[in-house]
Amino acid sequence: MDKIEEILTRGVQQILPDKKGLANLIAKRRIKLYQGFDPSMPSLHLGNFVGLMKLRAFQKLGHEIIFLVGDFTGMIGDPTDKFSTRPKLTREKVLENAKSWREQAGKVLNFDGRNPAKIMFNSSWNDKLTFKDLIEITSNFTVQQMIERDMFQERLKKNEPIHLHEFLYPVAQAIDSVEMGVDLEIGGNDQLFNMMAGRTLMKAVKNKEKYVLTTKLLVDKEGKKVGKTTGNALFLDSTPEAFYAGVMSFPDETILLGFELLTEVPLEGVEEKVKKDPMGQKKNLAFEIVKLLWGEANAKKAQNKFEQTFQEKRPGFDIKVSAGGTLAGTISPFTSLASVSDAKRLIRQNAVDVNGAVTNDGSYIVKPGDEIKVGSRTFLKAK
Repeated sequence: MDKIEEILTRGVQQILPDKKGLANLIAKRRIKLYQGFDPSMPSLHLGNFVGLMKLRAFQKLGHEIIFLVGDFTGMIGDPTDKFSTRPKLTREKVLENAKSWREQAGKVLNFDGRNPAKIMFNSSWNDKLTFKDLIEITSNFTVQQMIERDMFQERLKKNEPIHLHEFLYPVAQAIDSVEMGVDLEIGGNDQLFNMMAGRTLMKAVKNKEKYVLTTKLLVDKEGKKVGKTTGNALFLDSTPEAFYAGVMSFPDETILLGFELLTEVPLEGVEEKVKKDPMGQKKNLAFEIVKLLWGEANAKKAQNKFEQTFQEKRPGFDIKVSAGGTLAGTISPFTSLASVSDAKRLIRQNAVDVNGAVTNDGSYIVKPGDEIKVGSRTFLKAK
């Protein structure tokens, strides 16, 4: 029961309809649960990592875990927190984005062994729905339910468009719960509306209780998501060094929450340690996260690199790249979006140095021996 209490408390914002009911269910039998991840970009990010850690905890207790790739819902685009319509993605783009997700998620979840996590794609059932099916499903929801969302209300005030397909996103996510027959769905607290739609549909179609567990969001004191902002995003296909340095850029007020959401470190006494030595505990946080994702040896290397580069002010240009290409093309794999356009954006924003001087020329041909600094954390040397 102590393990059940911990899993339903640590990093948890709320449980609906009630925590006691879910605790009793978990105590009685093995449950099936999932979290969905829409492939809007090629890598899982820090926010996804929070959900993966909660799935990991349930997997360790022996429950059936589903890592759901939203290759169908990803084409619609989740309108949550979006005050303008998101661009729709093609199926090809969505699948291209998701192709390395198993490897990335496998740093946190176990896809082999005695209780392997399952990977599923929601196009498996949504592609087969007919228009008749959709009418029947949507009859369980009202326009009033959908339009009450904050971002839609803001758009109405500004006389900005709300497209019909955006109303269908929570419906499509609700179908996932019914098709998989889950007992529980996990997601960030900002996903509560979408997850409750699944609870509504499950009750209507199968007369079954589907529990909803929302995790806390890693936000600063202004409520902005940490590690998600442009140029500062942390992705699971990053390097241990870049991830360590990224965690070190967290504001101090998020250190304790970082331990709660992103590590398995016992929390007793951590708050007091953070108050006494925030920098030391932030380094411990970065070390624990990198150790979990890439192993202890890589965590030690990342910590040494950070201390050498940022605390001793001796940057080591030890990431080797090939000379002969354009500057934008050379640094593109090391940008947040791993794209040439993102590289050009950083260059325009004076975030790239070549041999100690800021450059705005993305077409510069990189020469052997050039030392290139991208942002504040990435140091490249051409060979």
